[in-house]
Amino acid sequence: MSKIIIDQFIVGPVQTNCYFATNSDTRETIVIDPGDSGTKLAELARELDCHPVAILLTHGHFDHTDGIKDFRDAFSDIKLEVYAHEDEKELLADPSLNLSSDMGFGHQHYKADHFLKDGQILHMAGYDITVLHTPGHTLGGVCYYIPEEGVLFSGDTLFCGSIGRTDFPNGSASQLINSIKEKCLTLPDDTKVYPGHDSTTVIGDEKKYNFFLR
Repeated sequence: MSKIIIDQFIVGPVQTNCYFATNSDTRETIVIDPGDSGTKLAELARELDCHPVAILLTHGHFDHTDGIKDFRDAFSDIKLEVYAHEDEKELLADPSLNLSSDMGFGHQHYKADHFLKDGQILHMAGYDITVLHTPGHTLGGVCYYIPEEGVLFSGDTLFCGSIGRTDFPNGSASQLINSIKEKCLTLPDDTKVYPGHDSTTVIGDEKKYNFFLR
């Protein structure tokens, strides 16, 4: 029986999905992509009786990272650490690459506490979370897969009926499509996909209907 509770919050100027993945038994919560409104997200976490244990970034663009500081400040009594792929370090630190300077968010320099590798398994909130490196949208883009719950947090790699943009610095359409086919479409068809924007989907539907993957 599933014990994961996934809450979705749409934040920021480009309607980014932030997710709370909560273990219903322990109330431990993994926060995925707090892209804006960090203080409000922290208030929501408390209202939902969530106990954050980590922040996972699917990639480093400002709309997935800009709420980190305020969220962490609101939970200053705990050591809340940030995780991202090792190839995302430069993008996080460079305002021209993380797009904060282009989008009027100032020249923001983001950082993570831990840098991940492809295939690495994270043990947190009672789950084993597999890191799937899926470059193409950014060099260090990743998806997070929880096999026992059949869920994939796909960031801006895979969307419902679409794929991530590849016209930003270091983007590559061919690389992104290869990433999706090799890392995402090989998952079970009933895997539920929680993307960085828009609505949820399942892997089986993307295999059948996603025009970009034909």
